[in-house]
Amino acid sequence: MTKKIEGIIPVMITPFTSNGQIDYPGLGRLVEWYIDNGSDALFAVCQSSEMQFLTLDERVELAAFVKKAAAGRVPVIASGHISESLDDQLAELTAIAATGVDGMVLVTNRLDAKREGGTKFIEDLTWLLDRLPKQLPLGLYECPAPYRRLLSDDELKFCAHSGRFVILKDVSCDLETVKRRVALTKGTPLAIVNANAAIAYDAMKAGSRGFTGVFTNFHPDLYQWLMTEHASHPDLADELSVYLALSAMAEPMGYPKLAKLYHQRLGTFACTDSRAVTFDVSEKFWALEALIDKIVEGTELYRGRIADVAARHPAPISGTASSRSYR
Repeated sequence: MTKKIEGIIPVMITPFTSNGQIDYPGLGRLVEWYIDNGSDALFAVCQSSEMQFLTLDERVELAAFVKKAAAGRVPVIASGHISESLDDQLAELTAIAATGVDGMVLVTNRLDAKREGGTKFIEDLTWLLDRLPKQLPLGLYECPAPYRRLLSDDELKFCAHSGRFVILKDVSCDLETVKRRVALTKGTPLAIVNANAAIAYDAMKAGSRGFTGVFTNFHPDLYQWLMTEHASHPDLADELSVYLALSAMAEPMGYPKLAKLYHQRLGTFACTDSRAVTFDVSEKFWALEALIDKIVEGTELYRGRIADVAARHPAPISGTASSRSYR
């Protein structure tokens, strides 16, 4: 297994039409937006995609569509097992694998779903590993819903040394845990990719191989610059990291509908309906539109500053391949 999946990996939102169906033309434009704005991979069929509110057929169609739309430009990974029983999970995962995605992500809270503890996580995981396609790269996702189930060090080492896993979406939201996990997985195929904006910059410097938080739906290009250029421009990187962390504090204000409002402004798609967030977010969160205005203003400000830095310090022409891990 040689394929690497790391870097800036948006957790994709799912646009819907006004009659409640997946808006595939809008989704196609969203895929283009992610790629045009510096994404290294796409994570379809995740919590941000509202996978808990999609039928299995919809989850499968979603994964297949994104894989086709990406057209080999970046890898596409997908999750989508939301059931409790292992038999049902195997059916879900097998259907996702058949879409041809580049990697399949296992949700940690679905393993030992009844929270029995002990060795049950590894027992359930081993049962699935014995039945899933051996050639398909796998990932792990500490999805917060229905509850956040962090891996123990022993479970992480088991996964890392199995040779089957290439990415952990780390939701510990704790820098020391990220550092420890980077050390525990050193020399294995498993990349630790942090998902928390508050520690994103420090986690990158500590060995997290990218970022996959929810604000990749707003400015993945800024995270891409932070990851790849921070050493050359540390003062601007420090300042940008503060802006990114503060912007991401808006997440509790009706996400993923919050991100849909942003993309409605961009013209990516027209409808902001969400199956996960069914209330009027503007009514519940006062001045939400004004807050989005400030996020947009800040994003454009830092894009301009990055462009100015690039103009003053052009990168040397090189014959080396793209820094992306999949091409």
